[in-house]
Amino acid sequence: MLATFLIGFREGLEAALVVGILIAYAAKLGRRDVIRKIWLGVALAILISLVTGFILTYGAYGLSFKAQELIGGGLSLVAVAMVTGMIFWMLKTAKNLRGELEGKLSKEIIKGSGWGIVALATISVAREGLETALFIWATTKTFELGPAAGLINAVAGILVAALLGWAMQTGLVRVNLSRFFTWSGVLLIVFTAGILAYGVHDLQEADVLPGPFATAPTWAPEALHGLWGDSAWAFQIGHIISPDGFIGSLLKGTVGFTPEMSKLELVAWAIYLVTVLAVFIVKSRKTPAKPAATKTAATGSAAGPATSPTTAQAATKPQESPNPPKSSKSPNPVEPVSG
Repeated sequence: MLATFLIGFREGLEAALVVGILIAYAAKLGRRDVIRKIWLGVALAILISLVTGFILTYGAYGLSFKAQELIGGGLSLVAVAMVTGMIFWMLKTAKNLRGELEGKLSKEIIKGSGWGIVALATISVAREGLETALFIWATTKTFELGPAAGLINAVAGILVAALLGWAMQTGLVRVNLSRFFTWSGVLLIVFTAGILAYGVHDLQEADVLPGPFATAPTWAPEALHGLWGDSAWAFQIGHIISPDGFIGSLLKGTVGFTPEMSKLELVAWAIYLVTVLAVFIVKSRKTPAKPAATKTAATGSAAGPATSPTTAQAATKPQESPNPPKSSKSPNPVEPVSG
């Protein structure tokens, strides 16, 4: 499935970049002992992620239906929050990731704390692993994939990301990471909107949120009774688009659309998709624009707003300075020797 492959690929690439930066910096400092500690942190992060995925997949067995739906809906909302935060965090820090990580590693090396380096590697990679485990679990549950299918797709994405990360570190491949994280962020926002809708669906089945699976309580005002019972459905078009058919599965696996959606599901899906996507697009346009703005500001201040003095200076400088730069740039061994 595209959603689980993409999250595995994206999170795997982030982890590969983090590990690559830490190891390259430690190697640059000639600290092979630090590299071993980084790999220990990576191994601990992978173990934590696997244990988390196992608990998510098999931990709810034996609970009542409502309890399972409550846990499923709650964790789906947690997955939405974590993935959304990760998308915006990576958009903000992608350009300064190397400097940030190298600064943290330098502090830990100066402290002389071996466990601090292990913790740095563990936290940096485990964050990606936990997000991956939670997102894969929510996606396989939402899109009715088996845990094995979701895991295989995610592992495939992680392996491709690891290979790409290695190729980037060795200089075999150049990737515009800013553009990659922008486009993958747009796709993940679309996928995450579907997870949010299904999380709302789970909480409706758990009778935590109003929905078509319960009757309106006595305390609810009559104006809100349309959120419960049969009138809570936004549409039911299963006879037109089969939920198990190719089109139904494709729509559910990409944009989160299902042939039967409640009003609350549809509203949550639309609000999240429109709001988060709009904010992300605005921020992604602002982020690369800042360096350009400072550049133009710098050149503008150097050139000045008035056109006539600028052109005059630009005209005089090339005429006056063709020879001086040559003499200053060309080595002048005679003057220093004679002096």
